[in-house]
Amino acid sequence: MFMVTTNDVPGYRVTQVLGEVMGLTVRSTNFGQGFTAGFRALGGGEIPEFTKLMYESRYEVMNRMWAEAVQRGANAVIAMRFDSGSLGSFSEMCAYGTAVLIEPIAAPTAQAAPPAPAQPAPPAPPAA
Repeated sequence: MFMVTTNDVPGYRVTQVLGEVMGLTVRSTNFGQGFTAGFRALGGGEIPEFTKLMYESRYEVMNRMWAEAVQRGANAVIAMRFDSGSLGSFSEMCAYGTAVLIEPIAAPTAQAAPPAPAQPAPPAPPAA
């Protein structure tokens, strides 16, 4: 299945729009992650515990969106986007897009090329 952020898939045509699909999750860090991240925040820079949380969240919401698209009979999701926010100490992640049916655009049939004009035969070598 294609999941793209564009409004179309090159080489394919949209034959049916099946509607918006989405996946959603709300997560929190466990006590250990939050405690460690708090100390890391004092020094500045990336907080790997939160980075991991966001990657896992994106993966989960994409899987949920994909499952909803498959349930509707789609073979692609176009115009896919992510949205995130926070609810107090929790992080919310959403993926959404448009479930569609696509089919390959048929390649134009190759027409036989017209025959090449006859070329004169090269001259015969002189007789010895």
